[in-house]
This record gives sequence, C-alpha cells and structure tokens, in this order.
Amino acid sequence: METIVILDFGSQFTQLIARRVREAGVYCEILPFNSPWHRIEQLAPRGIILSGGPASVTESTTPRIPMAVFDLGVPILGICYGQQVLAAQLGGKVEPGSHREFGRANLQIHVSDSPLFTDIPTDCHAIVWMSHGDRVSQLPDGFTTIATSANAPHAAISDENRKIYGLQFHPEVVHTQIGKKIIQNFVQLIVGCQSNWTMANFRNTAIADIRNKVGKGRVICGLSGGVDSSVVAVLLHEAIGEQLTCVFVDTGLMRRGEADQVVTLFRDHYNIPLVSVDASAAFFAGLAGVTDPEVKRKTIGAAFIDVFDREAKKFADAEFLAQGTLYPDVVESVSVLGGPSVTIKSHHNVGGLPERMNLKLVEPLRALFKDEVRALGRELGMPESLVGRHPFPGPGLAIRIPGEVTRDQVALLQRVDEVYLSEIRLAGLYDEIWQAFAVLLPVRSVGVMGDSRSYDQVVALRAVTSVDGMTADFYHFSHEFLGRVATRIINEVKGVNRVVYDITSKPPGTIEWE
Repeated sequence: METIVILDFGSQFTQLIARRVREAGVYCEILPFNSPWHRIEQLAPRGIILSGGPASVTESTTPRIPMAVFDLGVPILGICYGQQVLAAQLGGKVEPGSHREFGRANLQIHVSDSPLFTDIPTDCHAIVWMSHGDRVSQLPDGFTTIATSANAPHAAISDENRKIYGLQFHPEVVHTQIGKKIIQNFVQLIVGCQSNWTMANFRNTAIADIRNKVGKGRVICGLSGGVDSSVVAVLLHEAIGEQLTCVFVDTGLMRRGEADQVVTLFRDHYNIPLVSVDASAAFFAGLAGVTDPEVKRKTIGAAFIDVFDREAKKFADAEFLAQGTLYPDVVESVSVLGGPSVTIKSHHNVGGLPERMNLKLVEPLRALFKDEVRALGRELGMPESLVGRHPFPGPGLAIRIPGEVTRDQVALLQRVDEVYLSEIRLAGLYDEIWQAFAVLLPVRSVGVMGDSRSYDQVVALRAVTSVDGMTADFYHFSHEFLGRVATRIINEVKGVNRVVYDITSKPPGTIEWE
C-alpha cells in the first residue's frame, strides 16, 4: 500500500494533515519527528510531510529533521515549522518575523507552473491561514519563492529538481481556501500516489487481518452503543461470526432509551451474541459526591473496567478483547514536545488494558479517523440512524452535568435531550449539525409559571457545525426554532424553567470540548 509519512513536530493541526491526505484517497501515518529510523523505513514512504510545531528554529535545542529523510530521495512538503526547519537545515536562514502572523492572510501566487499549484489560478488571491512568529529570511540553494503574503516574503517555496516544497501557511485547515487542492496536488501529482485508499479495500484487508490474528480464538467486544464500538462489532461478526461475544454495560448515563435500542439492534437485528449488564447502581454509587470533571471521567472508566472484567471472566475461553480505538486516540497518546497534539482524553484506554484482564487487544479501527469509521459502517450496510449519530462522550451524560451526578439529574437531562433532538429531527436539521446536546447547569432560576413562582434548573443547549472536529461554529438556529424548543422543554420537563442557547465558537488552537 502506498504510504505518506507525516513527521509530527507537535502541531495542533497534525491530524488535519492526515485527514486531508486520506481525503485525497492516499493512506498516511503520523510519526513523531524523533521516531526510530527503522520505523520510518518499515513504512517505505512515497513522500514525507513535515508538520508545524510550537518550537522556534532559531533555538539550537529545538527539533530537527532526521538527515536520512533527505537521503530517501522522495518528495517532501514542509508546513509552517516544517518549512522553516527544512530551510534552515538545507542552508537557508530563519529569523524572528518583524510581525507575528496569526489568522487569515492573502496569498499571491507568483509561479504558475509549479505542480503544487496545478489548477489554482495565479490571480486567485486566496485566503490562507497563518500561525507563526518566525519566518524564512534566506532561501537555501536551489529553492525559488513561488508565493508570498504581506508578512511572509517566502510563503511558499520549492526546489523542483529535488521535489522539496515548503509552505509558511497551513493548507490542512478549512480556513485555507486552496489547501485541500494543494495537498491533493502534492500526494497525487508530485508524489505520484494512486487514490486507492477506500473503505471497500479497508474492509477486505481488515477482515483478513482479524481472521489471521484471532484464528479460532474467542473475542469479547465492549459494546457502548456508539458508532465506533458498533462498527467494530459488526466488522468482527462478519470476520469471525460466532467466535464473537459482545458485552454491553448499561451505565445509566446514556440517552433515554438507548440501552434498549442497543440490545434490540445487535441481539435481534444482527443476531450477534450479546450480554447486557445493568450496572447503573454501581456507577451512580461511585459518582456520589464527585464534582470534578476529570475525577468523574476516571471514576466512570474504572467502574466500566471492573464491570467488564467481571463479565469477561465468565468466558474462560476468551483470548482477545476488541476495542474501538481510533487513529486520533493513538496519535494523541504519543508525546511530542509536550505540545497540543499530546492532549489525550482520559476516558480513552489507548495505553492498553490492566494486566489482570489477561486478554490480547484487537483494534481493527486503529488506523481510521471518525469520518472513515462512518464510511466503513456504511460499507458494512449499517443503518444510517446509527452510523450518522452525533458524537457522544464515553462518560455519557455525567460530564454534561456540572456538579454531582444523581439518577434524578440524569433523568431530567435525558428528557431535555430527548425533546431537543426530536425537534432537530422534526425540522430536518440533524444531518446539518455535527453535534447537538444539552447541559444541565449548576444554577437555579426564579420564575413565574402559571399562577405560582418556580425555583428550578437552567439548561443550556448547544449545537455546532464542523468539518473535522478541530474547529467548530455554533449552528445558527432561527429564533422560531429556539422558541419552539424552549417552550416544549419548559412545558414538558418538570424541574426546568429556563433555557439558554450557547453561541460559543471553537477556533483553531483548542483541542477538546464537549
């Protein structure tokens, strides 16, 4: 399989580079810049992309490109810090810029015949996204400036003979209008990769890999009801059939009615052996008195492992455990300079299982991003109602209740959530929105309802649009819609007397929000 290797220097956008490469139909993997050289050689990369990063090339102790990269003789694309470090190592100069540049800039293309800008008009004056303090001040021998911006005299550079390119801006973010085309040009025209990274090919390869790894062994799959674990379960069932047993742990923290939906879908529709455990009492007991969000996550994670471990031990012949680990989980678990890309959600179990479980991991989605998992689900014929479901956090509704989590609070939020999502679906908006949810705020409001005063809770509604989950904007509901939802919630959910709508956007640079 043709592969592009992305060397990560700690950028908050590294995963977006990988997404754009895969959107061009080419497989890629992210490796830390200081990975053992044999790891890079094993992948036999057709091309190398150097990510941005928080460091400054002007400091002697900051990361450098392994010189063996240049000896590979494959095309190289450096982005932001990646451009600066390749320029410095090849004999150019990098200096602190007279003006730091963060945000949108106008790009002026000067070399129309560069393959990097194929099918991009030279007079387009495209908007690109900048995020830098330093800049290249002198080019290495053999390089030419092919594009500029007001504060970046070498916004894009190239050495066409060696097929080495550098960009001061970030083509991977959606704010760069021509970014997707630039990355496509690099991997397809310059590197020469074929667009053969498809879910049909992945499905066939994954099934063969599962059968080869598992053999005649039994696999236990932790089924949460979310998209990831559901796709894992269906893929495994197609690969090994009755060798699979799914264990569904009902934490009591899911949306209203979802536990029953999971059991019905997998036990009745797919006929997959399923063990369903109502462990809600244990989870609520563990959460009693807990208010810190991270403690909640860890408490829920520990309780889940305890329950799951107890159930798994009932299958003495089980050798493997299947998990819905995704590629972002894998990448975020690798520390690069302590930069933003190392942030890891504490409820993911990327580091492996407790030794006491004595099971070998099967992680068939480990190479996929979220959107690719959805595509695989569709390839497997799974219902759109499940495949297209909005992201839902592992700890469930517990992290959408600031303060102590109780059964009554969860039941209240479940009813609010049910009304909110039902109105979104009735309006035909569900698929336009990347994620919508309600939060039960830790405040109460005095109001007049009918002929009496009420002292009840306040809920916040949130809905966002996003292409990649790295940046997001609030969804622009009409006032009529918001009024209709608020009226229904207050009328139908006893205990709530005020509804607010969160219009916070998520700009580039923040890693996680829920």
